[in-house]
Amino acid sequence: MSSGLRMAARWLVGLLTWGCVSMSATAESAAAWELAVTGHSQAPLTRVSLPATGRWCLVWNHSVQGFPVIDCFRVDGEQLILDSSQTPDFAAGLGYTAGRGTLESDDQHGYRIVDMNVPISQNTLRLRVGSESVNHRIRVDSHTVSLSQLAANEPVEIRLIPAGEKGIELK
Repeated sequence: MSSGLRMAARWLVGLLTWGCVSMSATAESAAAWELAVTGHSQAPLTRVSLPATGRWCLVWNHSVQGFPVIDCFRVDGEQLILDSSQTPDFAAGLGYTAGRGTLESDDQHGYRIVDMNVPISQNTLRLRVGSESVNHRIRVDSHTVSLSQLAANEPVEIRLIPAGEKGIELK
């Protein structure tokens, strides 16, 4: 093979490889999601970008005992799903419902319900945010946003939306 032909072949392979990388990056970007949090009268409070896995958790401190309660969610297709719940105690009605996942002990003498697979209606979680001592917060990997600092004792909606969707602009 002549050096000119080898160079053209390398260029073509490079171009095809670049095209594949570009396409997969675009496909991954297209599947990116955000959480749009709105308060009273749908006033925008914050937006939180989700990782490619679409996983995030809602964490809060039990209002009487103070221990953390953790509900974790995932995106499956275009549906927000409650995936697991963890608490050190079945207090205040928090507990296991037959047919909604598998109950396990965690490594800290608490309880975890996994594989819950509960679809969230209209991809919107409605919540009355607790005081700062309750500290409702959204945790995505190591990033945390305190809803209690934004809207303590107020109702909010946490909606799953495609990344970059217009219509909810922060001030």
